[in-house]
Amino acid sequence: MTPISTFSLVARDPQSGDLAVAVASKFLAVGAVVPWLEAGVGAVATQSYANPRFGPQGLALMKAGAGMEEILATLRRTDPGLHTRQFGMVNAQGESLSFTGNECHGWAGGKSGENFAAQGNILSGPEVIDALVDTFLSTSLPFPERLCAALLAADRAGGDRRGRQSASLTVVGIGKGYGGMDRWIDLRVDDHPDPCLELSRLLEIHRLLFDRSEKAEPLGQEDIAWIQRTLTRLGHYSGEVTGSWDEATEKAFRALVGIENLEERYDGGPYLDPVVLRYLRNKLGE
Repeated sequence: MTPISTFSLVARDPQSGDLAVAVASKFLAVGAVVPWLEAGVGAVATQSYANPRFGPQGLALMKAGAGMEEILATLRRTDPGLHTRQFGMVNAQGESLSFTGNECHGWAGGKSGENFAAQGNILSGPEVIDALVDTFLSTSLPFPERLCAALLAADRAGGDRRGRQSASLTVVGIGKGYGGMDRWIDLRVDDHPDPCLELSRLLEIHRLLFDRSEKAEPLGQEDIAWIQRTLTRLGHYSGEVTGSWDEATEKAFRALVGIENLEERYDGGPYLDPVVLRYLRNKLGE
């Protein structure tokens, strides 16, 4: 079995109850193996000589009310290879556990506290975990951005001593995802020379496309005229450029919104989040 040498952060947002796993490694598509999450239950990262069963097994035990030490005892009893494993867990109450077997390849170790578990193996040294934890605990960014910042800080502190290849960020929250799913953010960089930085870029795009607009403002006559001119140029609108919103303008604009995957950011009528309007202007120009 090939070891998944990596560093990961399992975390809970105490304000929202959202749960997350952020992970990076010199391993192809690390996000396909390490993170396991269930909204309202908990999150697990399983790595080193990873036992993928730890994900569903750990979540099932959390759902049944088992505490962290009880979960560890169960895994110790059921997995004879525990000494080669590394994992982190956080439940929906913020209780955490980071475990490193004594036969994980060095440098290997972790830290845990209320609402977080950080761990890594085949790292450049303990400073990687220190950067991961310190950045997560000290920054005031929103929860997903804080996880990405922590991952990037750990990478820049030395990260996986073999190099870089992949990273992922998974965040779950009750009903917060697309179409009411619990999986809110699920981003993977499977093979990239700077995966942690690329993950941060993908998160910016996710925010743009899928955040619900709470600051939609009335469109002015100049903005509506620009939209009508742009829609005409792109072949979606054949009416007059009047600067006034009408049914034909809205129908054409909805077509553009669909092409740009901005359906979550538009609720109809001559109202638009300034962030979305600025994005469209920058992308489509005059």
